[in-house]
Amino acid sequence: MSIAATAHQSPTPLSTTRLAWLDALRGIGAMAVVAEHLMPWLLPSLRPYWFSLGAFGILLFFLVSGYIIPTSLERHGDVRKFWISRAFRLYPLYLAVIVLVVGMAWWVPVREQVQRDGSAVAAHATMLLDVVSVGGLADTMWTLSYEMVFYLLVTALFVTGQHMRSGLLAMLFGAVAVIAGLVLSRAVLVGEWLSYVSAAVFVAGLACVISGRFRTAGAYALGLLAVTLVVLGSRVPWLGVAVLAAMFAGTAIHRWERGTGPLWPVAVTAALIAVAPVWAPQAGWWWVQPDVWITTIALVAVTFAGGMAMRGRRVPRVLTWLGLISYSLYLVHHPLLKFFGQVTGDLRESPLPVQLSMAAVAVTLILLASALTYRFIEKPAQNWGRRFTRPQPGATPS
Repeated sequence: MSIAATAHQSPTPLSTTRLAWLDALRGIGAMAVVAEHLMPWLLPSLRPYWFSLGAFGILLFFLVSGYIIPTSLERHGDVRKFWISRAFRLYPLYLAVIVLVVGMAWWVPVREQVQRDGSAVAAHATMLLDVVSVGGLADTMWTLSYEMVFYLLVTALFVTGQHMRSGLLAMLFGAVAVIAGLVLSRAVLVGEWLSYVSAAVFVAGLACVISGRFRTAGAYALGLLAVTLVVLGSRVPWLGVAVLAAMFAGTAIHRWERGTGPLWPVAVTAALIAVAPVWAPQAGWWWVQPDVWITTIALVAVTFAGGMAMRGRRVPRVLTWLGLISYSLYLVHHPLLKFFGQVTGDLRESPLPVQLSMAAVAVTLILLASALTYRFIEKPAQNWGRRFTRPQPGATPS
């Protein structure tokens, strides 16, 4: 999260809580993405090609976000509190990784895909990177674009009272993903101007929504921005729309679980996502070949269903711990792997025992660094966010 994370409702550290299974799924998704980026350079002979580890982890993250994020907003019924908590949840670590990557650019150069102008600053400020065709300073940041688009859409739907139609929205976005695969080969909206305009609408719309002034107008603006960018601005249009379909499918699953919606739209959405890349220009990519893509989707479904089956049961603490630090894992691991590669050199032709040893060292360092960033960046920031959203004595609930 990302995979997003995931990306990324604040997880709970206790394996006995009712949301422990979601933590476990986040942990599995995060480690799948870590493996996707680690194996080509350290363990190329062990990398699976019958399914995509990266797509598996990211789709699992998005499904979890779709399941929990809208209902969290609905439970509190306060868009101001929702956005403040999201900001404190996502931005502190995100900014720390940006500082790390830029600060170490003298050693490991910044990716060529990152523009060297103000549009990159604007895109990073909103996290709308992939939907305005700007490369992220860290490779995994592209998934945060779709997490943010989903937040904007959910906010618009909640403010305008349309938030209960999750199954319909999931199928609608699934159908648009199929159409996008047929007619769109790349982003339609491109140019530096898109970063600046989207940032302006983003800030103005959120200001209206959070302050309460012109809230409905602001919500409509954010919703329109989100749909426009994901359909016409995504680097791979069908994939961006399919991600939203998966997230709304997660919400539909939650509504079915609560008895407020049917399950069949989820099956329809899964079928639409499965066929979306068949006629797309990207159909030649190995991970969207029908056998690989459908297998990956099936594994995501089975994993999520297995997690749901663990509701109310004790979940292995290692998985809930990985879920606890999953956002750190997701954002921190790729820069660290680049730094690690600078030290070790190219290990792709090394003997397997050497590769396994170096992979174990890399994973250990990633886990340690992620635990530290969670402890000293994520957790304090979340605590500050709770202070800002805590009801004041005598205040009237919104």
